[in-house]
Amino acid sequence: MSLDSSPRTYRFLPADILTSGYRVVGKIMVTSHGTMGVMNDPTHSALEVNDARMARLHMPTKLVDHFEIVRMMKRQVHAICMARREDLGPHALVRGGYTSVVEYPVRITTQMFEVEGTMELPGRFDFTALMAEGSREFVPVFNATLTAILIPNLRVEGAGMLVNRRLVDIMALLNQRVKPEN
Repeated sequence: MSLDSSPRTYRFLPADILTSGYRVVGKIMVTSHGTMGVMNDPTHSALEVNDARMARLHMPTKLVDHFEIVRMMKRQVHAICMARREDLGPHALVRGGYTSVVEYPVRITTQMFEVEGTMELPGRFDFTALMAEGSREFVPVFNATLTAILIPNLRVEGAGMLVNRRLVDIMALLNQRVKPEN
């Protein structure tokens, strides 16, 4: 489908995308459904990043290459970081249609990264439902900080972040930390 014949309005949003080996900074084309719509669209398994700058994770500030377009498989993306919360998409889509939500401060780990931020869920925290049910492959985390486990100087902050739920190893609620004994 060409952009000329499409009934949708497209726009480019800046994004910071992390895979197991690379950090790609560029622009992704989204519709009115935002980044959530693109990343959770089951009819497309690939993602195109325009004006993409690539860096290896172990040297996150050293540019490896710069391309007009980089294509990647969405299932290989660990996280996609957005500067603005609104870039994730409309509130109804991001919140799953719920108007009242409970905020849960969380730490999420994958094999490569740790993410700390806030999840907004409609009621009590249900890890199994969050990770195994529904059609969302990427779950939103707000006011998030991503750190590479073996490369602590790689730190990415974003008002909104999408984390690939298929790559999540551990999820812990920060308010359930054990208090140190004195």
